[in-house]
Amino acid sequence: MSDTFSAHGIDTRGKTTGQINAICPECSHLHDHNSHCLSVNLDEGLWQCHRGSCGWSGHLATYRDVRRRASQVKVFAKPASAQREALPAAIVSWFAQRGIGPNVLARNRVAYHQGLIEFPFYREGQLINIKHRDPQDKHRQFMVKDAERILYGYDDIDDTALIWVEGEPDKLAVEMAGVLSCASVPDGAPALNSTNYEQKFSFLDRAKNRLDRVQRHILAVDNDGPGQKLEQELARRLGPEKCWRVSWASDCKDANDVLMSYGPEVVKECLDAAAPYPVSGIIEPQTLFDAYIALYDHPELRGKGLTTGWPSLDRYYTIRPGEWTLITGIPSHGKSSWLSALAVHLAINTGWPFAMCVPENQPFEEYLSLLAQLYVGAPFDLGPTLRMSRQEAIQAHTWLQSKVRLIMPPEEGTPTVEYILEKAKIEVARMGVKGLVIDPYSELDHSRPQGMTTTEFVSAFLSKVRRFARQYQVHVWVVAHPTKLVKDQVKQQYPVPTAYDVSDSAHWYNKSDNILSIWRDILSDTHLVELHIQKIRFRRTGQIGKIQLYYHPATGRFSEVGSPTGA
Repeated sequence: MSDTFSAHGIDTRGKTTGQINAICPECSHLHDHNSHCLSVNLDEGLWQCHRGSCGWSGHLATYRDVRRRASQVKVFAKPASAQREALPAAIVSWFAQRGIGPNVLARNRVAYHQGLIEFPFYREGQLINIKHRDPQDKHRQFMVKDAERILYGYDDIDDTALIWVEGEPDKLAVEMAGVLSCASVPDGAPALNSTNYEQKFSFLDRAKNRLDRVQRHILAVDNDGPGQKLEQELARRLGPEKCWRVSWASDCKDANDVLMSYGPEVVKECLDAAAPYPVSGIIEPQTLFDAYIALYDHPELRGKGLTTGWPSLDRYYTIRPGEWTLITGIPSHGKSSWLSALAVHLAINTGWPFAMCVPENQPFEEYLSLLAQLYVGAPFDLGPTLRMSRQEAIQAHTWLQSKVRLIMPPEEGTPTVEYILEKAKIEVARMGVKGLVIDPYSELDHSRPQGMTTTEFVSAFLSKVRRFARQYQVHVWVVAHPTKLVKDQVKQQYPVPTAYDVSDSAHWYNKSDNILSIWRDILSDTHLVELHIQKIRFRRTGQIGKIQLYYHPATGRFSEVGSPTGA
């Protein structure tokens, strides 16, 4: 069998000549499967992964014979010897104005020829290239044609740590701060709008073996857009787990700017303060220091959440943004009524706006009338007690407009959790929604991919709810009915349901922050409703327990037991 790219797991997408970027079969399973980090030379039969944590490379032994491939290896031009002229006093002064002294210039063999400063690039003592720069025009700089691009300062690389900068004067500035292991990229940073800049990083391929021995890469590039792009690309290629990043003073662009403005001590302080390069999905304690120390300085911040509006309940359950609460209970025991009353309490007492997906409460004008009753404290309809006035009904509607958004089901079908959360995100942006009600879970679309179990579906659903709550700092309430309960034949009552009684999965208990079960004695006419607080994840927000509230049928309000009216 002939040696082919496909035999090594490399998909060339039908291409047979030229240079392409492909998916690396060695590391794609650890990263973005669509990341084309493998550089493939189809003409030479060579490949190299540019991801620093991988670096897989190889060649096709039978693709070209070795002698032919060797004859095709690119031959770089060799620059003429540097140090052609001693540095004129004006050039020494030019560097001095930038904080760079003659000893550093001499050690780095900086030269001058025909009106241009020369920065020589050495590797293992051999002159590889020279960058020429016009001291009067920083944009006029160039390297020797067809000579190899390598790092400026290659021979100064130390295995312990290497500081990366974006220009030759920055490398010299770092040396003025007492640090020799510093190198500058040869061609600066890629432009912000550039998409094809692989050649800017070709020097990494030829330096791979040397750079692989470096334990820590400290990225100290320019503090601007292109510099950030360079930092990202270097971290991606070197491996973010091996990278640290430097933050220069806010009024300085690079190491040389800091040297000129604040001196070598501050350059060294910035380098010493380098922080580990952020890796997605990992939080370092130092990034939380301000919030952490605020909890120490202000113990009240660790107090309970927001009041529910019922003091007896606040002892067991308070409301915090970023959490989610499961509400369960037997049908007709008051789950939705109590949750609507809680939403109105929070909207009145804290100003929280709410998004509410309540598909069972259609037509929605009827539901608005129930919320109006809770707001005004008087019946919306004619009845045995005094009805609210028309003016009060209009005022209640005006208030509801400022505090409530109803999430309509899609025109066809039932809402998915993605549909609901997407609509809620819109209202978080538009009106600052802080509370989201999903009532009930059974009215949502439960279709799932082939092969996914109901337990897996519930787990995925709850993960999305929890992620939304944390990301947008919204408190979410989900109402879920229990499965069929067994009636107590002696008491002729159904037991108080728990999260484990909710259909399909124990994840209802495991993934919730708080669980409340609503229960009432259907054989009694006292209108007492029991709230069983069955889980509180964070003890500062409450504790497990049970309370009773009095339900007022005329207004839908709930009040403390003994209170004459619904508060």
